[in-house]
Amino acid sequence: MTLRFGTDGIRGVAHLDLTPEFAVRFGRALAAHLPPGPVLLARDTRLSGDMLEGALLAGLLTAGRSVVSAGVMPTPALAFLTRISDAVLGVMISASHNPVDDNGFKCFDGSGFKLSDETERAIEQDLVSPTLPRALPATHPGLRRDTTLVERYSAEILRGATSLQGYTVVIDAAFGAAYAVAPAAFTALGATVHVLNGEADGARINVDCGATDLRMLAARVREIGGERVVGVAFDGDADRVRFVDERGTSVDGDAILLALARDLHQRGELPGATVVGTVMSNLAFERGLERESLHLLRTAVGDRYILQAMQEHGLRFGGEPSGHIIDLARNTTGDGPGTAIAVVSLLARQHIALSELVGDYRPYPQVLVNVPLARRSALHESPRVLAAVAAAQARLGPEGRILIRPSGTEPLMRVMVEGADEHAVSRLAHELAEEIRLLAEEEKGIGVAAQISPV
Repeated sequence: MTLRFGTDGIRGVAHLDLTPEFAVRFGRALAAHLPPGPVLLARDTRLSGDMLEGALLAGLLTAGRSVVSAGVMPTPALAFLTRISDAVLGVMISASHNPVDDNGFKCFDGSGFKLSDETERAIEQDLVSPTLPRALPATHPGLRRDTTLVERYSAEILRGATSLQGYTVVIDAAFGAAYAVAPAAFTALGATVHVLNGEADGARINVDCGATDLRMLAARVREIGGERVVGVAFDGDADRVRFVDERGTSVDGDAILLALARDLHQRGELPGATVVGTVMSNLAFERGLERESLHLLRTAVGDRYILQAMQEHGLRFGGEPSGHIIDLARNTTGDGPGTAIAVVSLLARQHIALSELVGDYRPYPQVLVNVPLARRSALHESPRVLAAVAAAQARLGPEGRILIRPSGTEPLMRVMVEGADEHAVSRLAHELAEEIRLLAEEEKGIGVAAQISPV
């Protein structure tokens, strides 16, 4: 089965789904939809990265493309470099926060933005096409390797930053793409830096560490102690960042968004007094923005939808609770190192600890339950389920939300209930999940009956 684009590029299990053969063909399909100019490649530290880069190179070179390989660097570095250079495409070989065995391709156009839906669909069609472009040997422009390009990104994330003298920053690099960039940046700003999982070890990327597991980082922050200590954790490709305050307590991604948005607004740098979030953004985040006379524009889950809304409405700032934060004045994608520097710089300007910066934020309890349901439209065709959702929303009132959405990768419905009362939220989430489970059983019964009905 040919892999397809999701909300964050193409991903699969390396060697199994994401094979070298697929990567060669993918490179040739990409080449068919590019204007003249070089392609910029980068990767995270995964063991399969070299293999997939070599195969992708073969496809691009076969199609007559010139390629610059920049080596290991964060995804935001690749997006930035693609935008400021003469590259017509940037391809990041990474599966972000996914497990070690996964890998993928994230593509950025010459403006540093992800490819349009139309371009992705056209590339998918070419992946199954019997004919793809192939250049004559004499026209191959070749490959250039330049691992110094990341230095231009490093200089960019330091632009406008505040001296961090007196602050201690504990960095969990997750054995990933930020292993060198992030410690060097904070050191250059004068912070005392401690690094966890700071080797380019693709066999351990994201394993019990980084943005997906804050336990090690929290323990080290508590061990070091002090009011001016901040914990920072990246995922494998460093397009997202999570924080731990000086007490070793994890800080909600929405809390970081709220603090940064408030600061931008106070400095007159938040167009439209609006922040872009998703349907998963916490209701407390929305209420916090309202207290600052700011607005929340919600989109579907996924940074590509956040970006689309920002571009359509002329907005600057947005992100997801996961720590994927986009500031279009600085970059065109989620930028973990850039966000981390912005947050600690804000602390230094205000001479406060992280717990004080986010101390007024109290997220509403959210309960998420996954329920198998093969036919997604069945939910909207069931009066019983729709009535149950309406009744649950009435019980929650205006200080609660219900969101039921299909998984983008599995035959599941995700039931999310949010509100001020944690026990009520949990009870309602499981009641609604049970209604959907019963619907799924009915669907199975209908399917079996259809199979055994006489013709």
